[in-house]
Amino acid sequence: MSYPMSDKRPPIIIDMTPEGEFRDPPPPPAPRGFEGVLARLGGAAMLVALAAGGLLLAAVALLAIGILLPIVLAAGAIGAITLWWRMRKARARGESTIIITHIDRRQG
Repeated sequence: MSYPMSDKRPPIIIDMTPEGEFRDPPPPPAPRGFEGVLARLGGAAMLVALAAGGLLLAAVALLAIGILLPIVLAAGAIGAITLWWRMRKARARGESTIIITHIDRRQG
């Protein structure tokens, strides 16, 4: 049973090589005139937007470092002062002030 071809669209052409592989369709023509100018302008705008996004990301990273660095330094200073104060009190009571930094867990 055959069906009549529709007049509203062109027939489908399947282009096949002698080896049995399908050929890719030809690329669309490059835009010309005003379309070409708009395409180039859009590409340039995307590059500018990507560069601005990268700079914004770098600025946010610097801001985060600027905010977090004083907090880290203050926390470290408080910890150091706390250890110093506890060692000073321990020495005043005559206790040992050895700080253990590593525990050897070998059997033997």
